[in-house]
Amino acid sequence: MSDQFRSLLSRFATGVTVATTADADGKPWGMTASAVTSVSLEPPLLLICVDREAKFHAALHGATGFALNVLAADQKNLSRTFAGSLADPFASADYRIGPDGFPLLAGVVAHIICSRWGTFDAGDHTVFFGEVSGGEIFEGLPLLHYRSKYTTTAMNHN
Repeated sequence: MSDQFRSLLSRFATGVTVATTADADGKPWGMTASAVTSVSLEPPLLLICVDREAKFHAALHGATGFALNVLAADQKNLSRTFAGSLADPFASADYRIGPDGFPLLAGVVAHIICSRWGTFDAGDHTVFFGEVSGGEIFEGLPLLHYRSKYTTTAMNHN
């Protein structure tokens, strides 16, 4: 069933993000994430699903919040870097620390800043809910994931 489940969900196009946070010592942590969705307008909530075995899970579990960096169409390599097993994916990334202490990646189409609102155990993942407290929007087309490949949209982004 897991192969069929993956195949079925590969037909659902998703945006590609890198979720970032900082631990209590200020060390930046990040993970490529496509299991992200809006939840509520009042209050403004979204969710991100994180495998409990991922290194990012422990960092996010102890953090006060996180940032979602919505990747631009030309950031496939950045997505791969944060999806891989590098000890420090930030070593090769262009980023700054935002006012909330979370790493914000350069060249993205948006930064979405969230304070941690709650969690829910779901199978082998934890669903982290974030209350959106701010963000930034930039020009560009988003990076998408469809049928297990990166793609983008040709739509006009004005």
